[in-house]
Amino acid sequence: MRRLPPVPLRRAGIAAAGRPEDTGPLLHRLLHENCLAFWYPSCIDHDLGGYLLARDERGRGGGRGWERALVTQSRMLWFFSRLVAGGHGGPGHLEAAAHGFRFLRDRMWDHEHGGFLWSVDARSGRPVRDGKHLYGQAFALFALSRYAATSGDVEATAMARTLAHLVREKAHDAVHGGYGELFARDWTPWSGRERNYLSEVPAGTKRYNTHLHWFEALVEYVDLLGDDGARPWLVELADILTDKVIRHRYAAGTDAHFPDWTPMPDVASYGHDVEAVWLLRDADRRTGVVGAERLDRHLALFATAMRWGWDETEGGFYWSGPLGAPATLRGKVWWVQAEALVTALWLYRETGREEYGACYLRLLDWIVNVQVDWANGEWHREIATNGRFIGDKADGWKAAYHNGRALMICIELIGA
Repeated sequence: MRRLPPVPLRRAGIAAAGRPEDTGPLLHRLLHENCLAFWYPSCIDHDLGGYLLARDERGRGGGRGWERALVTQSRMLWFFSRLVAGGHGGPGHLEAAAHGFRFLRDRMWDHEHGGFLWSVDARSGRPVRDGKHLYGQAFALFALSRYAATSGDVEATAMARTLAHLVREKAHDAVHGGYGELFARDWTPWSGRERNYLSEVPAGTKRYNTHLHWFEALVEYVDLLGDDGARPWLVELADILTDKVIRHRYAAGTDAHFPDWTPMPDVASYGHDVEAVWLLRDADRRTGVVGAERLDRHLALFATAMRWGWDETEGGFYWSGPLGAPATLRGKVWWVQAEALVTALWLYRETGREEYGACYLRLLDWIVNVQVDWANGEWHREIATNGRFIGDKADGWKAAYHNGRALMICIELIGA
């Protein structure tokens, strides 16, 4: 394979403020001029319903995108709902959320067996992949909970409650803790491999990534819709995310595990570790189920990501690497930068330590000058080690969730 020559990093020449407390105006610009303007209103599909999520690297739509994936349809519903809830959006964005809710309710909910289909064809309405994956159910619950709380829609509230308890009934592992992840349409356990769903792993694998997002969804559900009966579910998941998926010798998490939580050989994912830190800290603030005494463990996760995953020369976080060794996958992926930005600012605010404030400022500099596409909108999916941009701006995995959420939360942290 011919190796492409490197290109100079194309920096935008934007100077960030000298203190984290002064970055609010730049964050507002990123949210409204770069992120929101890219997605709204062009992602609203008035003809077929749901959201149009097929945009190439330059932001151009193509002839693809008929398949509507539960994960990103839900992420966009959550994004528009959260914009309104946080005071970042208006009535038009609430209607954009209602538009997305109607598509999930009418086209993606399985009226025979319950739960949501993984993906459907927007033209025919038929399922493309009809399996029930915990990862997809997690984002549906996440979105329904936020939309119901923001809009007051009683139907969305009822659907969220039904979904939360259905997943608990069908997927929870009462012996080893945690949840099974992939099921057939009728909720019988999947056999073989997970081809064309989340990843190519054997059926029965339990993942850090999936359980992190089911935890995130349940926090939203318990906090916003007040189901105290689900609070013990959060306690169990907090233990899993702070203990079972963490290789304590290295202070880093690994993704894939056997059903009894024995780890499979794996690498450290810096993005998931830094994302877990702020999600766990936020969950403790909102529900009190994590435990403030776990802060040292969370700080250790961030320290490991900084030691092995941070680019000291240019700034930004790499993707992943072997436990206790420098990163080997050294692309700069958009969602890793977004989650790390929140965590650095969160830890700066919680601890007052300048090292986290400095990390936040350096990472924000990387984001606004390299990761962000100021010409065409949105963030580049990945900056390769040769300086080239890789990947589409919108598809079945990339939506306004990671960076949109990061910007809203950072604005709110600065404002507070």
